[in-house]
Amino acid sequence: MNTIQNNLRPVFPFTAIVGQEEMKLSLILNVIDPKIGGVMIMGDRGTGKSTTIRAIANLLPEISVVTDDPFNSDPIDFDLMSDQVKSIVSKNQSVNTSWINVPMIDLPLGATEDRVCGTIDIEKALTEGVKSFEPGLLAKANRGILYVDEVNLLDDHLVDILLDAAASGWNTVEREGISIRHPARFVLVGSGNPEEGELRPQLLDRFGMHAEIRTVKDPALRVKIVEQRGQFDYNPQAYIEQYSEKQKALKFRISQAQKLLPDVNIDFSLRMKISEVCGQLDIDGLRGDIVINRAAKAFAAYNNNLNVEIDDIKKIMVLCLRHRLRRDPLESIDSGSKVSEVMSKVFYI
Repeated sequence: MNTIQNNLRPVFPFTAIVGQEEMKLSLILNVIDPKIGGVMIMGDRGTGKSTTIRAIANLLPEISVVTDDPFNSDPIDFDLMSDQVKSIVSKNQSVNTSWINVPMIDLPLGATEDRVCGTIDIEKALTEGVKSFEPGLLAKANRGILYVDEVNLLDDHLVDILLDAAASGWNTVEREGISIRHPARFVLVGSGNPEEGELRPQLLDRFGMHAEIRTVKDPALRVKIVEQRGQFDYNPQAYIEQYSEKQKALKFRISQAQKLLPDVNIDFSLRMKISEVCGQLDIDGLRGDIVINRAAKAFAAYNNNLNVEIDDIKKIMVLCLRHRLRRDPLESIDSGSKVSEVMSKVFYI
């Protein structure tokens, strides 16, 4: 049996958002390939960070899930199923499915570890001999987007848990010798204001991309943004309708890029130059190399190309590396000039 669930809350159209190209591109590439590792968005207050993140979630194609499953289990892909669903499917038993919008989960600053990861009912396990698990936010975010506003103010321990789950695609909860594991594959999006402090370099490095946004200074552009917001607030449905064709076109483009991605190739000579740039910038570890390769492929797929070109790498390299140059927590993040300078020398551009 198939049912369709609709999100009735009006969301500002992604294609109507003016400027903030770094943020928009980073989000698009991460939804094309969630293995890029998420995006950290740093910028001034009131620059539309939350609006843009909710808008990208609303743009994504609906997903098929097992009805009433707390982990949004995929009815076909074993890697995206809970153990219970996997057991049913492996026995060739049928499951009811529903179509839902891609989950968009907000993680509040005051969230506890139990709220994030979920809790095991030890008493029930001891008295009845069954594993009773209360899912947390990581379960709800599976196959969706997990958004943490003011992530730079979140406890480092919780940030570590989020990054571990985002990297592995799984969440494990252990208590009193009882262990429960469930899929937690999501795009992690963090945002914050640099005036309130940066994340430690060790944590920042684990975000795939880093986008900087600034308050628009051009008076004409500011007036346009204010007018747009006013029109949306006055009559959301009419405003959304104005952008329906652009929204459909972008949704189709993202969907096609997701399908094309596995076939995209990046030439060995370009991979060598990517690693040469990372080496010259003295980037710790290999995360930078891996993320650039993935982001470049996603960008090529987004442009409907099967082969990565130099321009694809040029477009995304600063976003993938600028936050990996910091070693001292007191240093500010480079705007991208160092990365661009080295890239120009290596790629002769």
